[in-house]
Amino acid sequence: MEIGFTLFVVAALIIAIWVIVEIKRLKHKLFAVFLITLILFTYISFSLTLKNHNLDLKTISGVVNAGKLYFTWLGSVFVNLKSLTANIIKMDWSGNDSSIR
Repeated sequence: MEIGFTLFVVAALIIAIWVIVEIKRLKHKLFAVFLITLILFTYISFSLTLKNHNLDLKTISGVVNAGKLYFTWLGSVFVNLKSLTANIIKMDWSGNDSSIR
């Protein structure tokens, strides 16, 4: 009986160690996916924001103007999201069963 219990404890420890290692691996994978998504979002949004503007990114003044334009656009995105969230919260989400009758 003691050998069976010992084997159970050893198996539980092995499984626990394996789960811990997999969780660490998952955290690293999720962080990598987050970084890749952030880089892609930044690149695509920067490109689309500056597409219609003639900016010379080879000069310091062009880079400064591009940065100002991008961060102004990014700020307006956050303001719009804040406004959208506020309007969603103000909506009446109670059930309306008038179409059921």
